[in-house]
Amino acid sequence: MSIQHSTPQDVKKLILHSQLLDGESDLPAVKEGAAQVIEKLGYVQIDTISRVERAHHHTLWTRLSDYQPAMLDELQAKDKRIFEYWGHEASYLPMQDYRFYLPRMHSFEDPHTGWHRNLLEKYRHLTPQILERIRQEGPLSSKDFERPAGTKQGGWWDWKPAKTALELLFWQGKLMVVERRGFQRVYDLTERVLPSGVDIRYPDDEELGQFYVRRALQSMAVAREREILKYLGGATQALISKGLHELLDKGEVVQLKLEGDKSKTYYAFTCMMNFKNQKEKPQIHILSPFDNLIIQRDRTKRLFDFEFTLQCYLPVEKRKVGYFLLPILWGDRFVARMDVQADRKNKILIIHNLVVEPGLLDFDAWLEPLAEKLIAYSNFNNCQELKIMKTTPSRIRAELKRLCTNMKM
Repeated sequence: MSIQHSTPQDVKKLILHSQLLDGESDLPAVKEGAAQVIEKLGYVQIDTISRVERAHHHTLWTRLSDYQPAMLDELQAKDKRIFEYWGHEASYLPMQDYRFYLPRMHSFEDPHTGWHRNLLEKYRHLTPQILERIRQEGPLSSKDFERPAGTKQGGWWDWKPAKTALELLFWQGKLMVVERRGFQRVYDLTERVLPSGVDIRYPDDEELGQFYVRRALQSMAVAREREILKYLGGATQALISKGLHELLDKGEVVQLKLEGDKSKTYYAFTCMMNFKNQKEKPQIHILSPFDNLIIQRDRTKRLFDFEFTLQCYLPVEKRKVGYFLLPILWGDRFVARMDVQADRKNKILIIHNLVVEPGLLDFDAWLEPLAEKLIAYSNFNNCQELKIMKTTPSRIRAELKRLCTNMKM
């Protein structure tokens, strides 16, 4: 079993190429490009936070400059190229991968964990009625089911019974999300949602383990075994280990050691070891905090020397930069992070705070590309004005404002 060696710099280039962030992806325009992004990454995480355009839209826009949210809706409801299920958290997933999620759906028929088991025991009696009503009436959302008289609206832990039962049926694969209205799921019977010809063969353990490994490495390029395990979730350690060893034996995957840290073993596709990045100009990206590149925070710290925490989940007194932080990537370096908010009523994108990473002084190299990207990001959020309230260091605020003012929104 051969072991190859690589430099941290080359590994970062390989990762950014696999993440479609190096400017060499050559994606087709409009909706087809969005479909190919999801099929390449394996998943795009869905998130509820709407301080700016939601994470799933943001992640696609980062890789496809002409992306519009309506494209995702069409890919789900009309084209059926994608479906919703549990990938890395709630996710949009490629429809071509559907059969590999059947074991996870099956696991919810008789869940082993206490929380899921308790939900099933409590609400199982409602599921036949819900299935029959959807069968008779067509697609329905939770709003179509009445809350029992005398009960009050609660948090996610206190959903009305019908909503919980809908989710159970969704987890079990008996219902699928046929579309979203606003941000609300609309469910229909799985047999009416699945497109004709989709592969529904139940995978054996060998197929499943290799699927999870291939999916992770296709997106991550270079990863440790634990990172592969965490990429999509739903697989056991034993399944991932077995899949890795099978692909190593086939020669499809190779072990990799990084210069400067040869104690850790990474894995990559053998065919990717000769990759050379031809793009000389660094690309600049404003990333969602849920972007596939940075969702595994310890990996981001180890490989990119960038420590990132989404501070909206922290108490106010512990937030060092602001509420909703977006990392800024320039080439293979994280150069800044910013707290941003879209004031949709007044169509203003507000940068409450932009903080440059310690030790970065080459502002002239990336401030102008950043200004261009900020204008593009404002347009993506349907904002017509950009306000920069604070920067650290403070001396770059005036120059960044000047650059943005001189560019058309």
